[in-house]
Amino acid sequence: MAAYAIGYATLRSTEWQKEYGAHMPALTAKHGGKLVAKSPPQAMEGAPALPETMVVIEFPSAEQAQAWYNDPEHTRLKALRQSGADFSMVLVGA
Repeated sequence: MAAYAIGYATLRSTEWQKEYGAHMPALTAKHGGKLVAKSPPQAMEGAPALPETMVVIEFPSAEQAQAWYNDPEHTRLKALRQSGADFSMVLVGA
């Protein structure tokens, strides 16, 4: 069953994004992931507190998403991301 890693962030700086962007696509693909959305979110109902940006990555399974998140290559990229953004991520299944 497909699983979706949904990240949401408020940026504090953009200095980290160039290096992060150069490495994250290959790491995501290594675990069968595919970026399906990346943009500022828009409220459709209610008045939720919205982050500055959101990203949705589809994986073939929750196990592959967890393998991506726990990959040793991801450790450095997580630290880089956290150095310039307040970031949270959830995993949901289809």
